[in-house]
Amino acid sequence: MNVLQIKPVSPSPGGVRYLEITPEHTGQRLDNFLLRELKGAPKSLIYRILRTGEVRLNGGRVPPSQRLQAGDVLRIPPVRLAEQNNQPFKPPLRLAEQLREAVLYEDRELLVLDKPAGLAVHKGSGVDYGIIEALRALRPDEPFLELAHRLDRDTSGCLALARTPAALRQIQEAFRAGRVEKRYLALVRGYWNHGLREVNQPLRRNVLRSGERMVEVLDDGKPALTRFRPVSLHAPASLLEAWIATGRTHQIRVHAAHAGYPLAGDDKYGDAAFNRMMAEDYGLRRLFLHAHSLSLPLGGRDIAVSAPLGAELKAVLDLIGSAKIHSIPSSPWPSSPGRRKRAFNR
Repeated sequence: MNVLQIKPVSPSPGGVRYLEITPEHTGQRLDNFLLRELKGAPKSLIYRILRTGEVRLNGGRVPPSQRLQAGDVLRIPPVRLAEQNNQPFKPPLRLAEQLREAVLYEDRELLVLDKPAGLAVHKGSGVDYGIIEALRALRPDEPFLELAHRLDRDTSGCLALARTPAALRQIQEAFRAGRVEKRYLALVRGYWNHGLREVNQPLRRNVLRSGERMVEVLDDGKPALTRFRPVSLHAPASLLEAWIATGRTHQIRVHAAHAGYPLAGDDKYGDAAFNRMMAEDYGLRRLFLHAHSLSLPLGGRDIAVSAPLGAELKAVLDLIGSAKIHSIPSSPWPSSPGRRKRAFNR
């Protein structure tokens, strides 16, 4: 893979490096930049040197989410990299075939995949590789390939990757401006009889004594807004379309559970008895959450991509008598705060 050039400023004793950020990296998050620059370093180490202030940007401490700008000077401390195998990483054959078949849309700036459930989007703690590492290995001549956003490991559907630094900046700016629309399909417990509803509740990530990470509705959390509307209704479970105005971790799952309608197959926030029934009676072996559509502006164009439900999820809908997936309305969500929607404020 061709690596974008980063301009060294000056050598420094003790192995400290100073890099000047070039225009190609403008708009990229600092943590993502370091993960790419320090290949072989554990992710936990990179976040530790950020947290302790060993990494400095323009002489100061900055959060991992800091966006880089051309001309910024980055201080990187000495980091011991893991021993690198001379053999390049090769994705398992089954994964390679999955990813080749998963391409929904591709042009010179953008790649959109139908992400399979069960695959992380990037490597991390306990995860040796993710979709981005596998794609880079499958496309060794690709000069630039970066995740434009993320999906939870257990969620399937539309996942966008930028193929140029300029495209990445545009997409990230569109996300911040609220001009990217992602819609999801979610199967929830019970009969949804609320019409169009929104859950406007703050979310905060916590670590339990067991070490498990959970997201909870808490007053001191970050603002989060999810809108739900029914697609098809049945006694055991209802199929909803969800739209998120914010992109918090596990947002749809936590908001649905908070409203009293946990997602089918959700082992973290769901109903164990309901999940067991869905597995035994309907064959559901995964979280029923699918990013079925994505629309975004890029290079003066409006790009819209959709990902059909996979065979397993379709089979579940057939068994509960909900095969009308084609009837999802394509009209925009109501924009007026009082129009056909009510809020859950539990």
